[in-house]
Amino acid sequence: MKALVTGANGFIGSNVVKRLLDEGAEVNVLVRRSSDLKFLENLNVACFYGDITDYATIEPAVKGVEKVFHVAGLAADWGPYERFEKINFKGTINVAKVAVAAQVKRFVQISTVAFHGFGKTNVTEDDPPANNLIPYAETKWMAEQWLWEYAKVVKMEITAVRPGNVFGINDRTFISKYIDAMLAGKFAEVNHGRSKTCPVYIENLVDIIMLVSKEKKAVGNAYLATDGLDITWHEFNSLLAEKLNIKLKNSSVPYGLAMAAAKIYYGAHTLLNLKSEPFLTPYRINNGGLDYHFSILKLKNHFNYTPKVDISEALSRTVNWYRQTK
Repeated sequence: MKALVTGANGFIGSNVVKRLLDEGAEVNVLVRRSSDLKFLENLNVACFYGDITDYATIEPAVKGVEKVFHVAGLAADWGPYERFEKINFKGTINVAKVAVAAQVKRFVQISTVAFHGFGKTNVTEDDPPANNLIPYAETKWMAEQWLWEYAKVVKMEITAVRPGNVFGINDRTFISKYIDAMLAGKFAEVNHGRSKTCPVYIENLVDIIMLVSKEKKAVGNAYLATDGLDITWHEFNSLLAEKLNIKLKNSSVPYGLAMAAAKIYYGAHTLLNLKSEPFLTPYRINNGGLDYHFSILKLKNHFNYTPKVDISEALSRTVNWYRQTK
């Protein structure tokens, strides 16, 4: 089987690539020339330089491909709407249309739980999107809805995976910075970490991605992808601290105060048009201070799915990777 992985140099993409290679697939990767390719070093892949916002540069990477794993996207909680729309929405349209022209059989869209919003528990795939979404979540929702309409007029099989809070090996976006803060003592929970969260270990997520890329029943369906845990942030943080052999700092900030500070930081960055990442954003405070919990009953019902790696082992592997990279 020959596959294309967009965004292959990133956290999720690089892990998908490695799994495909382990399963004996021939793998094309689409990356930008400016991308850091550290996670792809010494991997037997065919590297194509291009950009999902440029239709013509995608075409060479899709020739002869049976499956496309569309992982590329702009995943951030700040920045101009136009940039998210160009990459997450219009970029997805480009990749899908190129794939159809190349007679790709299966298209797997890596979406997000983020457009379901906060302050909810046991959310399902059928629940509507929240109001006032950040640009990242809104444009991912738009892309997925466009794909379902496109699926009605093309032969290509389309499925979508909506990951929760992904962590694990090659995670430079969340867990590496999170551990840095814990070790430096620059860490505080929101409302004592009482809100429910939705972790998904990267190896479990890749299991789900591979599963839906093969099963006929997955066609035309989206799947919420978490480890299916009923877990609070405090429970997650306590277990992570245990794996790090440190005592969890007993520091908490009220949700209202944290949100006020986040809005000030975010507003200042927007007003001053700063390019640096805000220290706090409303999205991060909502993620840590409001319930953000999703049901994986659909995965269980369709495929009898259960995560292979439990949370304790997942955090042990993550900490080992973190220490090896420092």
